Amino acid sequence: MKIEIWSDIACPWCYVGKRRFERALASFSHREEVDVLWRSFELDPTAPRTRSEPQAELLARKYGVALERASEMNANMTAEARKEGLNFDFDRVKVGNSFDAHRLIHFAATQGKREAMVERLFHAYLTEGSALGDLDVLVRLAGETGLDIGAARAALESEAFTSDVRADENRARLFGISGVPFFAIDERYGVSGAQPPEALLDALRQAWSERSGDDRVVADSERQ
Repeated sequence: MKIEIWSDIACPWCYVGKRRFERALASFSHREEVDVLWRSFELDPTAPRTRSEPQAELLARKYGVALERASEMNANMTAEARKEGLNFDFDRVKVGNSFDAHRLIHFAATQGKREAMVERLFHAYLTEGSALGDLDVLVRLAGETGLDIGAARAALESEAFTSDVRADENRARLFGISGVPFFAIDERYGVSGAQPPEALLDALRQAWSERSGDDRVVADSERQ
């Protein structure tokens, strides 16, 4: 079974969605037969490499709300993240362009480190306050993930993996995806948003039953 996940490192809900998907997958009987592919999606492709304004101010301007309301939105998001064992710190978040972070994920995939790189980038951005538009920061994170920092820098300082990011984004448009996270299961089922693990697990079971030609959804306790 192939599961494609479109997400943006700059998207807090995508990190929450990642955790919820992991919980669903852990409860799925056929998880060993699932191939997870992370797809690139930029929520703001025109964003500058780095921004100096606090994240809350940018959020308030984006949604046309008062700063106090933006702070409340951040607090609510932080509470949702905490339920998944995540510690968001929006006071430290440095908003910027995520394109190079997506290129780094594609580079990591060639080294068998895609999943680890995705996790490291999310944590660095939303918990540690790392600036993902800073190439030096990305190279450091690549090294911490076990990648060769020289090769990572060479890739990021070139146009490497630009076409891969664009291909993911074009595929998203083909599927009509306008927001993330988005989960595509075997190109047949689409799950939009950071849905509860139970909803994701139901989608996995249904897709598997149709894939195997068996309409019966087998309980996860029914191990073969």
